[in-house]
Amino acid sequence: MGRGPGESGPDPIWKGAKMLTDAEKKEVTALWGKAAGHGEEYGAEALERLFQAFPTTKTYFSHFDLSHGSAQIKAHGKKVADALSTAAGHFDDMDSALSALSDLHAHKLRVDPVNFKLLAHCILVVLARHCPGEFTPSAHAAMDKFLSKVATVLTSKYR
Repeated sequence: MGRGPGESGPDPIWKGAKMLTDAEKKEVTALWGKAAGHGEEYGAEALERLFQAFPTTKTYFSHFDLSHGSAQIKAHGKKVADALSTAAGHFDDMDSALSALSDLHAHKLRVDPVNFKLLAHCILVVLARHCPGEFTPSAHAAMDKFLSKVATVLTSKYR
């Protein structure tokens, strides 16, 4: 893959990471549609996994009760899930749909951009665990691409 001889410009692999096909949008919509009804639970589990697997991410939540099942983790997990629902409802206009969230994380919270990718990984693990029948290889690839796009949008204000 990549550029062929004599071709210039950005590598098409990276261009593809930003655009979801219609089939991928359907995969994400179906998988997230099943998960969104459990947003608080799945979001909290993803955050707990994030904090356990990547302890440095806890620094942004020093004012939170980080114990399992805490109300603060559940509330923030719901915010994460709601943001993903917003993104899934605005595939073609994610920049506008997530603009305020991007501003918040870049300018006020100053979250290290790598943390969005780490959280995306944890979200994939949670989806695979709770939706094994729907988490097919193609759904996995589509969801990974979608979460990468969300991370790119959320870090766009850092530039």
